[in-house]
Amino acid sequence: MHFKHPEILYFLFLLLVPILVHLFQLRRFKTEYFTNVRFLKKLTIESRKSSKIKKRLLLATRLLLLSALILAFAQPYFEAKDHKNANNELYIILDNSFSMQAKGNRGELLKRAVQELLEETPENSTFSLLTNEQNFWNTDIKSIQNDLQNLKYSAIPFDLDAQLAKINTRKSIYKKDIILISDGVGTQQKQDNKEEIYFIKPEAEQKNNAAVDSVFINQTLDNFYEITVSIKGFGEDLAPLPIALYNQNKLIAKTIVTLDTKKKNVNFTIPKQEFNGYVTINDKGLPYDNEYFFSIAKNKKTAVLSIGEPQKSGFLSRIYTPNEFNFITSDLRLLDYNSIEKQTTIVLNELPEIPQALQTTLQAFVSKGGNLVVIPSESSTVTSTNSFLKSIGNIQMVASDNSNPKQITKINFDHPLFSGVFENKITNFQYPKAEKSFVVKSSYPSILAYEDQTPFLTSIAKSTGTVFLFSAPLNTKNSNFQQSPLIVPVFYKMGINNKNALLYAATIGNNAPFWVNTTLTKEAVLTVKGKNEQFIPIQQMLDNKVKITFADLPKQSGNYTIFNKNEAQESISFNYARTESDLSQVNTNLEANFESIDSIRSVFNTLQTNRTDQQIWKWFLIFALTFLLIEMAIIRFVK
Repeated sequence: MHFKHPEILYFLFLLLVPILVHLFQLRRFKTEYFTNVRFLKKLTIESRKSSKIKKRLLLATRLLLLSALILAFAQPYFEAKDHKNANNELYIILDNSFSMQAKGNRGELLKRAVQELLEETPENSTFSLLTNEQNFWNTDIKSIQNDLQNLKYSAIPFDLDAQLAKINTRKSIYKKDIILISDGVGTQQKQDNKEEIYFIKPEAEQKNNAAVDSVFINQTLDNFYEITVSIKGFGEDLAPLPIALYNQNKLIAKTIVTLDTKKKNVNFTIPKQEFNGYVTINDKGLPYDNEYFFSIAKNKKTAVLSIGEPQKSGFLSRIYTPNEFNFITSDLRLLDYNSIEKQTTIVLNELPEIPQALQTTLQAFVSKGGNLVVIPSESSTVTSTNSFLKSIGNIQMVASDNSNPKQITKINFDHPLFSGVFENKITNFQYPKAEKSFVVKSSYPSILAYEDQTPFLTSIAKSTGTVFLFSAPLNTKNSNFQQSPLIVPVFYKMGINNKNALLYAATIGNNAPFWVNTTLTKEAVLTVKGKNEQFIPIQQMLDNKVKITFADLPKQSGNYTIFNKNEAQESISFNYARTESDLSQVNTNLEANFESIDSIRSVFNTLQTNRTDQQIWKWFLIFALTFLLIEMAIIRFVK
């Protein structure tokens, strides 16, 4: 037993007072006998014996009464088994990602978790609450009641490591208790956490779900686009789904798709004109992935210029076809320097030397958002080429001592150049080769590499344009790369790099740039407006165009329009990432790593039971009152 105020125990010395009083009352008196009261002697002796018993009982009750009062004021208690963590700080991590839209036995998982927090969290409890986008530090349940009731689903995927990192940055002399409320869908934990974590996992009743995964242009006809809508199904025995296509909220087409496979493509033919609409399905699973917004801009051809001998540019003309590109080739001696700024991509096709005037013009071209592709010549002057490359980035070319052919065997599938090109990573294909090549010394990652890990194709990603560098000539005498299936996607993507795709359907949080062909005045900015949201994106003015990046904006998916003042410039569309559409992708390691618990109430009951000392001072107060009543009874009834 412990005491909260042990110093009060010194008052136990007061117990001497009733003892001294009792002894004083027992002092002896001299007795005188008179003849007329002698017959009362026997009665007097019996009265004295009864008085002694009463006084001793009163002494005992008063001693016990005083002891009980002193002990009550000292506040005795028994320590809790986990009393050392009684002052721990409490943090609640609430997953409000889209997978929490799934329905459990009492409604949507997120809404039910919020309701339990409001009902079961003690009003006097101080804690910090973290959601995917918001943080509430050192608060209580009453202060954030309205915020919780209005909590929306977040387009930002749930990142447990990021949330734990935020908590760990809060320095404190106390330990931390963490309550994690998440369904565990798509949740990863790469870092270990030393704090106590209580894991509450809401369960969905059924995990079937269908999602509109993507929309793309399958082929371009004379007067029509054939677009393909990709539908993914997760679960078993999915019912047939109605699917509808809208343009400006006007129904264009409607059909029914049967998901007899995990992925199903549905084709629609639409007029070859601007489009700003969406595809929707009617699914009983998660609502967030039932719509997919996309925009098709007016078809503008991409300008590509090849500088070099025209006879070496034949393979480029077969890639940059007239229906999508304005492709021209020019000999260096006949080059019109004024045409350079009008291009999207310039290819330096095996120039033996890059004149200084052309270097200066190309530097300005790249700084304004242009793409440059450098294909060296066997007779390239390394000094001249390196002088130009040094002015652009940390990259150099060195003549190779190896005269043996080298195979191109490595593909960097994660490079943006190959985004959307391959459905699966390819490990077995016919490797192209190069007879002679230069050694490229670069701190930038390779796009394509030789078997010895040296770069065949690398890039310098500037804040505006991009420079692509090959380490070998691509003519048919030196390399068979022109016959490789890789050449089409590589040069096609390099040609349209930093140019908006014809069909635009961005993912919220994917910070890919968007280019707007317009001119802004000194203080003007572009504004993005949607049906329910309006914001000003990050933007950079480059002569006659503006580079826009969106960061984590917008918050809601939908169709948007870019305005320069009140004049509409471009139509764009944004969608939520489909990372949580598969409700079966639950991280089971969370239950193994953390202490699983069934409800908020159980967490607080557990913490209170294990960490609250058992106070017993009330019992001593009850004993004191009891002894007081006993004393009064003795005084009244004992003779």
